[in-house]
Amino acid sequence: MSLRDRMQEVTVHKTELKPAPPTRPPKLAAPVNPVVAREAPAYLSERFFILKADVQKALLARIQNPEELTRKQLREEILVLVDSNPGVSPIEKDALTEGLVDEILGFGPIQPLLDDPEISEVMINGYDLVYVERNGQLIRTGASFRDEAHLRATLEKMLAYSGRRIDESSPMVDARLPDGSRLNAVLRPLAVSGDAVTIRKFSKDPFIVAQLVQMGTLSKNMAEFLEAAVQGKLNLVVSGGTGSGKTTTLNALSAFIPPNERIITIEDAAEIQLQQEHKVTLETRPPNIEGRGGIPMRELVRNALRMRPDRIIVGEVRGGEALDMLQAMNTGHEGSLTTVHANSPRDCLSRIETMVMMAGVELPLTAIRSQIASAIDVVVQQARLLDGSRRIVRITEVVGMESGVITMQDLFAFEQSGVDESGRVAGRFVSYGIRPRNAERLKAQGIDLPPHLFGVEGGA
Repeated sequence: MSLRDRMQEVTVHKTELKPAPPTRPPKLAAPVNPVVAREAPAYLSERFFILKADVQKALLARIQNPEELTRKQLREEILVLVDSNPGVSPIEKDALTEGLVDEILGFGPIQPLLDDPEISEVMINGYDLVYVERNGQLIRTGASFRDEAHLRATLEKMLAYSGRRIDESSPMVDARLPDGSRLNAVLRPLAVSGDAVTIRKFSKDPFIVAQLVQMGTLSKNMAEFLEAAVQGKLNLVVSGGTGSGKTTTLNALSAFIPPNERIITIEDAAEIQLQQEHKVTLETRPPNIEGRGGIPMRELVRNALRMRPDRIIVGEVRGGEALDMLQAMNTGHEGSLTTVHANSPRDCLSRIETMVMMAGVELPLTAIRSQIASAIDVVVQQARLLDGSRRIVRITEVVGMESGVITMQDLFAFEQSGVDESGRVAGRFVSYGIRPRNAERLKAQGIDLPPHLFGVEGGA
């Protein structure tokens, strides 16, 4: 379906929904927290949406393919129509013009939110309730879609880039937007209160470790050690909860990989932003409407081993591909990176054990733990704290096996001491005075870790 057809479909309310809720004016909180200058205006009403539809119809009659115009050209064309419409008041003029530009060239009411660099996440809980995360805090905005048909038409436009689909037969989807943002959507009735869309934004310019140090995510000593670990080809796992900043940290750490190495990345929805030139990005594919043609992550991990990789980066291990990843780490692909959902380094290893068992290969627990202990060198634990800040709260080295149990030792940690008057988490980074077991391995590669990195001292 062309963009023009989708616009007409939204305008005349003919999107087929089963069942479709009645159109009603959007509910607005009182007061509504302002988010960005161009967010949906507080005076939105059914009349405003009707005016917008009228101008949109006139625009389609005037211009055959408005999506081919630049933003400046399209704004000028819309202003001509808005000025000629006596029903548009001066206060509505700018909002109507920008709203139509966003509708045609962007993603409608949420485009200003996606453009705001201070917003890290956009959450749509039904067509008339939109929240954002800004500086770690959840804020309700005044943005709103006209109705569920409008939201679904915009969602289809978002999915067109990645080739993914969503409908009643497949009511959930993971995808990515053109700028690399990650999108997840769940349709009604699975989402009881209305279609739910979550967009995790990523910086157009990926953070580097030096910036993370300035932001307080980790200390200088921790950064120096992680740089040596990546350059020295230690296998790292970045562990943490949802929204803790695992992918941001993984992107930053990948910048330490030498440019003369071949990197293969494997993800469900491609979001890793490597700065190296020699890279190959692989992405899973869901099955088609007949349930065929799906390519799971495990097949991609296996195939990556045949692509002559120096490093393999798996965006997130969440199933049986954990076994293939461990085998790759143990068979000459040192320096691999991945992320795992877990609340502590010990939980991370336990979850990897569980995921290996999901591979369907009957292995004794001792053999699985032996594989993990020999494959994984360092676990970087990330957390989202009470004030919304993200910090690396622990860097733990995997030492080996002892009496059937994987032994670990903490090298660095963030010790929280409370919350200050402004609600910010207070604390300091510390090192435990333990020289890593892999220090000699790194030294053999010409990487000498200064003793002061591991002395008992504050971070940064």
